[in-house]
Amino acid sequence: MTAQNDPATPAAAQDRIFLGGGGEGYGVAQELLLKYGNRHGLIAGATGTGKTVTLQVLAEGFAAAGVPVFLSDIKGDLSGICQPGDPAAKTHAAFAARAETIGIDLAYRAYPVLFWDLFGQRGHPVRTTIAEMGPLLLSRLLELTEVQEGVMNVAFRLADDEKLALLDMKDLRALLTFIAENSAEISSTYGLVSSQSVGAIQRRLLMLENEGATQLFGEPALELADLMTVDPDGTGRISILVADRLINSTRLYATFLLWLLSELFEALPEVGDPDKPKLVFFFDEAHLLFNDAPKALISRIEQVARLIRSKGVGVYFITQNPADVPDTVLGQLGNRVQHALRTFTAKDQTDLARAARTYRANPRFPIEEAIREVGTGEAVTSLLEAKGVPGMAERTLVRPPFSRLGPAEESARVAAFAASPLAGKYDTEIDRESAFEILRARAGKAAAEASRSQEAVAEGAAGEEFSRGRRYGGENSSRRYEAPTRTTEPAPKKKSSSSRSDSVGEAFAKSFARQLGSKSGQAVVRGVLGTIFGKR
Repeated sequence: MTAQNDPATPAAAQDRIFLGGGGEGYGVAQELLLKYGNRHGLIAGATGTGKTVTLQVLAEGFAAAGVPVFLSDIKGDLSGICQPGDPAAKTHAAFAARAETIGIDLAYRAYPVLFWDLFGQRGHPVRTTIAEMGPLLLSRLLELTEVQEGVMNVAFRLADDEKLALLDMKDLRALLTFIAENSAEISSTYGLVSSQSVGAIQRRLLMLENEGATQLFGEPALELADLMTVDPDGTGRISILVADRLINSTRLYATFLLWLLSELFEALPEVGDPDKPKLVFFFDEAHLLFNDAPKALISRIEQVARLIRSKGVGVYFITQNPADVPDTVLGQLGNRVQHALRTFTAKDQTDLARAARTYRANPRFPIEEAIREVGTGEAVTSLLEAKGVPGMAERTLVRPPFSRLGPAEESARVAAFAASPLAGKYDTEIDRESAFEILRARAGKAAAEASRSQEAVAEGAAGEEFSRGRRYGGENSSRRYEAPTRTTEPAPKKKSSSSRSDSVGEAFAKSFARQLGSKSGQAVVRGVLGTIFGKR
């Protein structure tokens, strides 16, 4: 079935998505105009009130209109989009009755789906590089202090200056080790860094690796164009991030999705106000994005939300309470679907009143009361109308989904994955030369040169000792041995620190040569080499 014939986009209204309507006691049919689909949105409500079904209905509507969709499946119950709804299912009778009340045909169908998985087990692997993640998001992911974040920024700047590609975890570890062992030279150029701060970052990296984040970083990295594809029949493909395991690491989940949004913002060209979005992005459990977020990160999110719509991307936040979203971001969300809010505490009552005030009043009913009383599958909605004006709040019966409600059958999931046009593209990880290999080669070269220098010094000393023996106590000498007069050698001149024009790599090599002069220095070098070569 093509988008033009899909019940979600009736022939008489192909420029909009039908969300729902109602019979007696409900308002007019609610339709989301595609040209305002990139003005972002909010789906909110308590657990069990129908948020996931609303997300599924909107995703179906956008896909049917030829708009690619990205969403995260944190409970595993959105994979059913790849299968048509089942007339034999227990929910069919209720769905059929609702469809009749609303006045639509219940035409079950499947939608083209791409499965993605950060762990590479139930979907295409999703990777990015350390460099693409950037110091701000990495610091957020690692929960670094301000001082430690400064060290992270120094590391990225050093990598740029030294042309050290940061692709995966071992690259970042090698660079941080390099910084710790050469902190004096690096501090003189980039600002003070301490081995204690580096050690704290390394420990945070270890914790992150234990959560499975190692697989997120590497190549081939995700190409954004693969999230914005359309099926041959004109239906937008729905990319589903398998997140039922990922959600256990809430900070990794939120940081990855924020990185993806930031990449879309940075990479996509300006398109102004298109007739329909280029991509719609659903951010489930959105409160995780804002929990304990520093001001710099909140500012970044606000900037992305405000400006990414001009790139043709619509962002829809799904959360339990609108209060979870900062006002600066909430003000950017023009399309609202508010399911029931529970009021068990005084704070709940305050949040309910606050949510009601964000809607355009309807003289037919009090909005606060409606938000409290709507049942499962019902919502108070406000969608942008002509000229982007917020629509009047309406009580709405959300239409039933046309795809399968709940998890897909395993055979259907396997078939969808096998039929993916991206089959094989991301399966094999690539490990090209990067910071780890470059620093290891430099360390090996520096150690070899220092070793040759030490051997030359030793050979010279041995030759001099032999010559002394010939002069003072040789086999054919009749002179009595006299110890040479001990003289005080002038103290060696103090060497100046490495020139700012020297590369940090040269400074590193020099430090190796200096350190090889003593047993303690040799122990230090063994420690450095052991770290850089991964032999702890």
